[in-house]
Amino acid sequence: MRTIDFSPLYRSVVGFDRLASLLETAQRLDTASGYPPYNIETVGDNAYRIEMAVAGFRPDELSIEVKENLLTVQGRKSVNDEGKRYLHRGLAERDFERRFQLADYVVVTDAHLADGLLSISLRRELPEALKPRTIAISTGTRSDSLIDQAPAANQARAA
Repeated sequence: MRTIDFSPLYRSVVGFDRLASLLETAQRLDTASGYPPYNIETVGDNAYRIEMAVAGFRPDELSIEVKENLLTVQGRKSVNDEGKRYLHRGLAERDFERRFQLADYVVVTDAHLADGLLSISLRRELPEALKPRTIAISTGTRSDSLIDQAPAANQARAA
């Protein structure tokens, strides 16, 4: 495995420290266990879906939390082996925690468990101030324009 040193990046750029931190976090999390397997899917211009294979988990054994742009999905399997004797135990019934770093303005809108798949729907919701808007262009002359008044104000101060 190759490790990348981001310290030169911290010394040469200003304002991109969050990006470098995200890269370091992704590098650390990439070496984590691959359990449970998951897919990340784009389902629209601003919509996404995460699907996780959580066969054997009930809804009350799963928790989904979003805090500071970090989506955390946890599975805590309750022990119910009373009276069971296994000859072979191949089903993975172990606890897990999977984390996903969310971009700004991405919110979780829904979670659904069916057929062993946990589907988490996400949507990017930009505030009105950040959405593009069209500015109307008026026609004709404006006599009270600030540009027209600026030379007159400068001449009055000079006199």
